[in-house]
Amino acid sequence: MLLSLLIWLPIVAGVVILALGDARARHIALGVSVLTFVFSLPLFFGFDTTISQMQFTEHAAWLPSFDINYTLGVDGISMPLILLTTFINVIVVISAWVVITDRVAVYLGAFQIMTGLMVGVFAALDAILFYIFFEATLIPMFLIIGIWGGPNRVYATIKFFLYTFLGSVFMLVALIYMYRVGSSFAVLDLHILKLNQKEQLLIFLAFLIAFAVKIPMWPVHTWLPDAHVEAPTAGSAVLAAIMLKMGGYGFLRFSLPITPDASNRLDGLMIFLSLVAVVYIGFVALAQRDMKKLIAYSSISHMGFVTLGIFIAFMLIGAGDQSHVALGIEGAMVQMISHGFISAAMFLCVGVMYDRVHSREIADYGGVVNTMPIFAAFMVFFALANAGLPGTSGFVGEFMVIIASFKANFWFAFLAATTLILGAAYTLWMVKRVIFGEVTNANVANLTDIDRREFIMLALLAFFVLLLGVWPNLVVHVMHASVENLVQHISVSKY
Repeated sequence: MLLSLLIWLPIVAGVVILALGDARARHIALGVSVLTFVFSLPLFFGFDTTISQMQFTEHAAWLPSFDINYTLGVDGISMPLILLTTFINVIVVISAWVVITDRVAVYLGAFQIMTGLMVGVFAALDAILFYIFFEATLIPMFLIIGIWGGPNRVYATIKFFLYTFLGSVFMLVALIYMYRVGSSFAVLDLHILKLNQKEQLLIFLAFLIAFAVKIPMWPVHTWLPDAHVEAPTAGSAVLAAIMLKMGGYGFLRFSLPITPDASNRLDGLMIFLSLVAVVYIGFVALAQRDMKKLIAYSSISHMGFVTLGIFIAFMLIGAGDQSHVALGIEGAMVQMISHGFISAAMFLCVGVMYDRVHSREIADYGGVVNTMPIFAAFMVFFALANAGLPGTSGFVGEFMVIIASFKANFWFAFLAATTLILGAAYTLWMVKRVIFGEVTNANVANLTDIDRREFIMLALLAFFVLLLGVWPNLVVHVMHASVENLVQHISVSKY
């Protein structure tokens, strides 16, 4: 019942917060978020890393006439993402403690409900249950951006909703078709479903539309910068840290094991789209003048490593290099976890400055280190992690994917490695103009350094960025058995 607790505790708490109103919202949200994170820790400490089977499983009949069941479980691919989700939920509540003063209960209640739904995405082992959780996350995020967002929040919200909702419709059609073929919505049953080449190709394309929009991949990425710019700080943090990972997780849980032949056939296309995201979007980030928009484009570029690591596996399988197949997929997983910490931290750093100056324009800052030295230390650290500094989590996943890419094709690795230059360029360009130099205006001169609440929030994120950077095996050994099982599954043609 542990997974059900992690799903429904925050959802029920969110409803309770909405019912009780603003007076007790903060304390209930903080208590529930901490409890949810603590309750998620047994997933890690009780996880058997030697097996690839689903663990902590739960099963109950839901709609038996359609073989739709309430089935939950985790493996080494989904469990780290659940821990990331529950941890970011704690950070979100801390970040909003004094910043949000209008309709506090609705704000915090929406985040609690969304946390439960996102855990459900990563834990669902029934395809329809997964789809319901996947789509339901749009509702609280729609409200968060639409109510507390910036001046163009209506445009950004509608664009975000239409892109992600319409993309998911194709996934639903694919799931219904597979049910007609195999008479089951169980995810593990779909993994062994016999599909011919044409069926696999069409189903893969349906999944691609849904998951590519979520990541988002080029060229269906345009909704993300608008959503980030208009979203409140915590909304941007959750969107980047967790919601984008639902797309990468979808490829690993659905696309690869269900349609391995189609994935292999289209690996060149996926690698091309991934490299465009890494290189082209890196240059786009370099041209930005709004800090949030720069970080948003940076997220798209870094998420390109996720899809590159996932689909480079098929090229390595074709070359007979089985030893590096798992490296690419594990690198993609580490990149997802790392990006969750770093992107959340970067958006929260921008939020700290925005709360004081009410501007996200790089030109409105300069010399922040003179008035906010502790904050400046945190922001420089996270910026270096975002640029892939060795010793931080930002280096590990990218390095693993580059090594795997090098084994497949030198030029893939060369193009992917340009992110080490571009990432440093746009990140350090922002830091140089915002943090260093002389104080350029009265707003910066009057800044006060971070308080205890903000220090705790940023210190927790910095701890995990460092921990994963110096001890990546902490998560790699958890996912290794599951990734090896996935590699064995996709190495054998189903047709």
